[in-house]
Amino acid sequence: MSKKAWGGRFEEKPEDWVDAFNASIHFDKNLVDEDVQGSIAHATMLANQGILTQDEASTIISELKVIQQDIHDNKVPLQESLEDIHLNIEHELIQRIGAVGGKLHTGRSRNDQVATDMHLYTKKEVQNIITSIASFQQTILNLAEQHVDTIMPGYTHLQRAQPISFAHHVMTYFWMLERDKSRFTDALKRIDLSPLGAAALSGTTYPIDRHETQALLGFGGIYENSLDAVSDRDYIVETLHNISLTMVHLSRFAEEIIFWSSEEAKFVTLSDAFSTGSSIMPQKKNPDMAELIRGKVGRTTGHLMSMLMTLKGLPLAYNKDMQEDKEGLFDAVHTLKGSLKIFEGMLASMTVNTDRLATTVRQDFSNATELADYLVMKGIPFRDAHEIVGKLVLWSIQNNMYLLDVPLDVYQAQASEIEEDIYTFLQPDEAVKRRKSYGATGQDAVKHQIEVAKQYL
Repeated sequence: MSKKAWGGRFEEKPEDWVDAFNASIHFDKNLVDEDVQGSIAHATMLANQGILTQDEASTIISELKVIQQDIHDNKVPLQESLEDIHLNIEHELIQRIGAVGGKLHTGRSRNDQVATDMHLYTKKEVQNIITSIASFQQTILNLAEQHVDTIMPGYTHLQRAQPISFAHHVMTYFWMLERDKSRFTDALKRIDLSPLGAAALSGTTYPIDRHETQALLGFGGIYENSLDAVSDRDYIVETLHNISLTMVHLSRFAEEIIFWSSEEAKFVTLSDAFSTGSSIMPQKKNPDMAELIRGKVGRTTGHLMSMLMTLKGLPLAYNKDMQEDKEGLFDAVHTLKGSLKIFEGMLASMTVNTDRLATTVRQDFSNATELADYLVMKGIPFRDAHEIVGKLVLWSIQNNMYLLDVPLDVYQAQASEIEEDIYTFLQPDEAVKRRKSYGATGQDAVKHQIEVAKQYL
């Protein structure tokens, strides 16, 4: 006869390899703290409701705390045959305090137990992620404050477009992360619900108090429907989506860093601590940390897609498929937290090559729009101005020059309205300074943006 917690109606013992396939202990051992926390709240409530005696509850709670520490100290061998962390802890509890340990599970199922654990875990880790994002935002803000007056080429289609403030460019990622942070914060409303007491699917006949365990566990709300409580994994999908989108934003920033640190750009120099070399080419300094962050988006997005596909055909209420909700979430959380920490260090230790950037914006045609605006100021319709500038750019390319090098007589041959002041007007720093509209790249606008950003932190 099976000795499983559920084995009373079974006559045969599963093969070891079947146990191994069924088990989740190798990953849900991450839920030790949450499982003990939930069990302590449940035992406290059972005693307050007279379902357990106060002495029984005290014995259970005291030993649960010891078991929790012993597991962290690797003093408790976690058994695959016991399937998961819940049954491993319960088995250890009964081994230590006898039959009273078996009373802990009164009025609950593993279904609401694991759901409670996952809500507690997700709430804790989302709060940690929000803190990590804010820390990284502060690093971006610090970098921006140092480089309001640093001018760099802005790009569209990876082609030089217009000169912009370096601070303005990096602050873009501050605001992406601010939206990410707000999504995580909003998701907490749906994560912060207690499913404990829903039991297997239909509630329980015992006179439990779900609102008491909700309060003991610090949940902001409670599931109104027991079926929904044990079958809901929307909050995990939402968290995986938010993680994936944040990773996409980090990946975009990583791609910029990879390009900026290339020999072709030389806009920034990465610290040796966040770079690696080549086993065959001694001269190489590779931006491997940035590349790894860029690459890890595949795994976090994969976890999101996996969870969606797991849920798409599931009938109510609990199904064993839902065991697949954990590994992907654990890995995605670990990946995002690690990526944020690495990126923060990489950015804080990065050197911005201001002289190189200053040279770069004087050796391109990113000031062409300035010339068109100049002509418009002289009363020339923008479409005509656009054509005139296009011809001047073509002449400059053919003559191996940039717009700041074009002789005045060549300018005036195309438009007599052009005067000597054009050479000041086309200076990159002047071009940036003129952009004063709200949210623009002008130094004054960027300084205001930074002050607004500080309020968000």
